[in-house]
Amino acid sequence: MSAAGQRKVAVIGAGLTGPLLGLLLARRGFAVTLLERRPDPRRSAADGGRSINLALAARGMRPLARAGVLQQVEPFLLPMRGRMVHELSAAPVLQRYGQRSQEVIYSVGRAELNRVLIDAAERAGVTLCFEHRCLGFYDQALRCVEERPGRTFDLECETAIAADGAGSLVRESLERCGVCAVQIEPLGHDYKEMSLPALPDGSHALDPAALHIWPRGGFMLIALPNPDGTFTLTLFLPRSGEQSFAALSEDAALGQFFAAQFPDLAAFHAGLCADFRRNPQGQLATVHARGWHLDGRVLLLGDAAHAIVPFHGQGMNAGFEDCALLDELLDTGEDWAQLYARFEQARRPSTEAIAHMALENYREMREQVRDRKFQRLKRLAFELEQRFPERFIPRYSMVMFHPEISYLQALRRGQVQAGILERLERERTADGGIDAALAEALVREQLPPLGSRDPDRRTG
Repeated sequence: MSAAGQRKVAVIGAGLTGPLLGLLLARRGFAVTLLERRPDPRRSAADGGRSINLALAARGMRPLARAGVLQQVEPFLLPMRGRMVHELSAAPVLQRYGQRSQEVIYSVGRAELNRVLIDAAERAGVTLCFEHRCLGFYDQALRCVEERPGRTFDLECETAIAADGAGSLVRESLERCGVCAVQIEPLGHDYKEMSLPALPDGSHALDPAALHIWPRGGFMLIALPNPDGTFTLTLFLPRSGEQSFAALSEDAALGQFFAAQFPDLAAFHAGLCADFRRNPQGQLATVHARGWHLDGRVLLLGDAAHAIVPFHGQGMNAGFEDCALLDELLDTGEDWAQLYARFEQARRPSTEAIAHMALENYREMREQVRDRKFQRLKRLAFELEQRFPERFIPRYSMVMFHPEISYLQALRRGQVQAGILERLERERTADGGIDAALAEALVREQLPPLGSRDPDRRTG
């Protein structure tokens, strides 16, 4: 690929991934146009009840640093050091994410992060076109509509990158013309957001340094802190059944549900019920797509290519990692068709891996965190990490705190580590301890040092 000069690139979607990608491309000298169907979010209110507060991890922070915007994001970040588990019959207990002080994830509001990224893209020279809807790929061109006055036009650009979300119209058009094969896997559980207000003095009603979970087996409630003293609560619940959204259609049933399941939030039940009735019921699904690009003319990226459920907090982080990889691949000098093919080949195995882990993490969050065996195995994993830090890192930590390890390698090593933990659990010593010699033998035999190059990443 020759020098960027003023070559025209279009980016579809100004959610989170789109502006970051536009910024990275503009910094390389491309003439970038960013199209978004919504009005400018910096000048309009955010959609109520649909944010699902975001969890920013090391994997997402590295691309922000690459683009030079991490310092602008940091004032909006609230560190969370672990999960605060609220059981019905016990006091809340903190289950730490990692063992080191820096091993935290950050709660960040979608709206604030979106504004920072759009502002940075605009300063870098990206042309912003709000209220412009891309309908997809038709007759060898990307067809768009300018909402006001309703003008339809074909987008003129050298290439287009679609970051238009899980419901991508560009992806649908590529599917219709046989380029992209798509399987959408609905979760069967929906979500509703509510807000937990700040206390009268403006402080948080719960510990703001934790992600709070009310695990109830078949469903759960979570709470993420906001800088203004509030928490965003999200209830994940089956769509139908005995304990489901369908069963909460009556006010009396809703009140009884909150009283029975979340008694520690009793002081806030009236407001939570009001939010529940007012806010929309969102649906969740995993998007499995094969065929992310059409020659060198269009590429799917982020949720448009690989949307996942939110239970590992990695949807945004994975999208940001997409942007960094694509930016890195531009150094190869390949043309768009070669670059896009290389991008999908390098990236899709890892996005399938995190989709799998996100679904597994839902069961862990709503059910397993209460299990005593789960807690023992987690402590044992920390112990093995201390003994063999060059070989054993808990899977959650690999995903959240080690961006140099790909999702695919985290999944594969995690499966091996789970087998080691189960073996050590079965063969505890007479006093209930761990057989240290067996632990060392298993780890050294089955887990090569992590310092060796990750074959599933283009860079280490």
